[in-house]
Amino acid sequence: MIIFAFLVIHWYVSLFFQSVFHHRYSAHGIFTMSKTWEKIFYVGCFLAQGSSYISANAYGKLHRLHHAHTDTPEDPHSPQNSANALMMMWQTRNNYIDVYTGKTFVDERYTKNLPDWPAFEKFVHNFYMRFIWIAIYTLFYVQFATEWWMFLFLPVTILMGSIQGVAVNWWAHKFGYVNCKMNNTSKNILPIDVIFWGESFHNNHHANPQNPNNSIKWFEFDSGYQMMRFLNKIRVIKLKPYQVVA
Repeated sequence: MIIFAFLVIHWYVSLFFQSVFHHRYSAHGIFTMSKTWEKIFYVGCFLAQGSSYISANAYGKLHRLHHAHTDTPEDPHSPQNSANALMMMWQTRNNYIDVYTGKTFVDERYTKNLPDWPAFEKFVHNFYMRFIWIAIYTLFYVQFATEWWMFLFLPVTILMGSIQGVAVNWWAHKFGYVNCKMNNTSKNILPIDVIFWGESFHNNHHANPQNPNNSIKWFEFDSGYQMMRFLNKIRVIKLKPYQVVA
């Protein structure tokens, strides 16, 4: 029971930081926050994502490239460029590393106003820290797993952030429904999204990427947007004004 509770909590907390901080703040600048809160979110990302921690700065660049080159050979994570989900995960990983290390040149128009904390990332974004997290997760499973098959979920824990990324970026360009006709394969995975913090409304998001609310239809519910509204209300962040593009 403890293992399953941990998996659920880990899923939602990790995805919260990837959705709200990495995606909506870093990549799209949907809201602003103080440098102090930005650093708190950096630390929160590290604690939540653990061995699958990714740089908000590099993620922002990678995701902006995705929007600029959706479904083309220059798209860093498109199912159109991969034979299957696992291959896309691997290619995304390689493209991410190339962006993070500077091996891939990223035009200045995709690098503006990104969060950046080099000293922190030098400490946490390395093989040794990932190994420490893997060891912590393994010890946790040894302590609390009551059946051998529970260890089958250990790789999910280790790769949590990557799995969440491929779940949206693969499925949402393969399966689902479309609200907005576009020149790409983006789709909405779930009519009611209680799993992905509103990230499953991918077609809606591609149509209006600066919109803080990914939901359009009356039955769609973007929990990430509701969380941002709450954080805005308590003055942790400040949502930017936005007018929906028809």
